[in-house]
Amino acid sequence: MELNEPLIRIGHPPNPPPSKRKGRFFLRLLVRIVLVIVISTLTIHLPDLTFRTQNRGQVIKEIAGVLERYSTDLDKSTRIELAEAIYDESIRYKWDPKLILALISIESSFRNQSVSEKGAKGLMQLMPYVAESLAQELGIEWHGDPTLFNPFLNIRMGVHYLSQLILDFEDLRVALVAYNYGPTYVKGLIERNERIPGSYSRKVLTAYQTL
Repeated sequence: MELNEPLIRIGHPPNPPPSKRKGRFFLRLLVRIVLVIVISTLTIHLPDLTFRTQNRGQVIKEIAGVLERYSTDLDKSTRIELAEAIYDESIRYKWDPKLILALISIESSFRNQSVSEKGAKGLMQLMPYVAESLAQELGIEWHGDPTLFNPFLNIRMGVHYLSQLILDFEDLRVALVAYNYGPTYVKGLIERNERIPGSYSRKVLTAYQTL
C-alpha cells in the first residue's frame, strides 16, 4: 500500500548543522569503502577459469584421472578418448578443462546414461529440443537419443551451449544458472529485477575447486 504525499509543502527543510553534514559524509564514505571491499573479495574468490597452455599429454592424463575416480558407465578406453575430447573443447573455448569436468560432475555425476526427471539426457544433461538446435548449429547429424547419449557429441554440444550463455549474459555465474534453469527463466528474473538464485553456480564452482 502506498501513502500519498501531501499536495502542498510549506516552507523548506532547514539545512542540517555542520556536524550532521560531516557525519553523513563519513557514513557515505564508509559505505563506499565497504562496497569496494566486498566487490574485491568476490572478484578474488572467483577462480581463474581461463585455459593456460600446458603439456597436452599431461593434461589429458589428469582429466582421465578425474574420470577414473568417479563411478561412470564408460569403459576405460572411452574415458581416455573422452579426456582427449574434453581437452580439445577446452582449447576451442579457452577454458580450464576442470570447468567442463565440474559441470559434468554436477549435472550427471559422470553417468553417460543419466536422464533427469524433466528429460535432460547425457553427461551434460541436455534437453532434447535444445540439443537438436545445438546439433544443427554445429553441423552434427541429429538422431535423437543416439546423439544425446554419444558422450563426445553431448560434451561438444553442452560446452557450446554454455559458451553461448556466457556471451549472452556476460557473466559466468548467471550463465551457469541459465544452463540449469533455462535462459528464458533467467531473463525473466532480470527483467523483473528479481534475485537470481546462486546455489547451482556455487555448486559448480565448488566442484571446480575440489577436482
